[in-house]
Amino acid sequence: MFSGYFIEISNANRDRVPSDYERRQTLVNSERYTTPELKEYEAKVLGAEERISVLEIELFNEIRRLIAAEVKRIQGVARSIAILDAVASLSEVAARRGYVRPALHEGDETEIRSGRHPVIETLGERFVPNDLLINNSTDRLLIITGPNMGGKSVYLKQTALIIILAQIGSFVPASTARISIFDRIFTRVGASDNLARGRSTFMVEMTETSNILNTATPRSLVLLDEVGRGTSTFDGLSLAWAIAEYLHDSSRHSAKTLFATHYHELTEMAKMRPGVRNYQVAVSESKGEIVFLRKVVQGSASKSYGIEVARLAGLPKSVIERAREILTNLEQNELDLTGKPKFARHLRRPSQNTDQLSLLDSFVDTDPGESE
Repeated sequence: MFSGYFIEISNANRDRVPSDYERRQTLVNSERYTTPELKEYEAKVLGAEERISVLEIELFNEIRRLIAAEVKRIQGVARSIAILDAVASLSEVAARRGYVRPALHEGDETEIRSGRHPVIETLGERFVPNDLLINNSTDRLLIITGPNMGGKSVYLKQTALIIILAQIGSFVPASTARISIFDRIFTRVGASDNLARGRSTFMVEMTETSNILNTATPRSLVLLDEVGRGTSTFDGLSLAWAIAEYLHDSSRHSAKTLFATHYHELTEMAKMRPGVRNYQVAVSESKGEIVFLRKVVQGSASKSYGIEVARLAGLPKSVIERAREILTNLEQNELDLTGKPKFARHLRRPSQNTDQLSLLDSFVDTDPGESE
């Protein structure tokens, strides 16, 4: 395609073109011409553009040379601005959210009063603060039980965040905080897999737990959430117990540990080891409804309320009722002829019309396993 400066004349006026015009391009309905004056102007413009490009490169190289000579000073200023920005942000949040200055010490005890999660408390819903006491003697391993959605995972995460904030020099979301120095914070929270490397969710969980058990020290903080849930009940419980026991007993790896679990059997460990304490996330039951209080208190939960949480999630009513039947069978230890729980056994329900159903009494609740 033709570029540059030209005069375009339609074919209807082609006969009137001056003799000194030079044809440069022919189109369907017109022709383009140039003149000596246009050629001269075009040369000046194109030459100027070329000179501009050369000058631009020269100026750019000169700026780079000047900056390179001052790079250390510029980097120093950038670091100072970054530090100022971070400190100003921490200060603003601390003032706005009522954070307090933590007292750091070289002992082994950490005590947090009315601790809060720095992110979740900003989401609008009223946040329930919780206390924490952990050390290397009487409160080394905290077994935390409670319902799903009760706040166990939030409690673990807020503990880690408060300690990290304290150790980077920030105020913390609490009413008071005495925090010992930790060398590492280990977490095993949430579920994930690594399909690219052929690792299941449970394998990833065990790999991460292995790293914790082999690396933690008495000055470490370990946060474990539902370890062992990715396999069978007995295998998971056995692993969870052994892991908790190791973290409490090991002379080299006895880290301060928060262990959230639905294996209520782990709470028995508090009767066997002096450094184990049981905590639960409190709930309130009223007329078949449960209210999550989000408060961590001493003691152990009696159940996990999983079916109630499933109901809140919107599972069909028939599924919830059937789950309650099966749970009752399990809790009453009703077994079939092979000694296994009668999952399929329906509970007997009283009939409203006994006259019509009296002839069928002999067939009600007949278990196929019992007739064989």
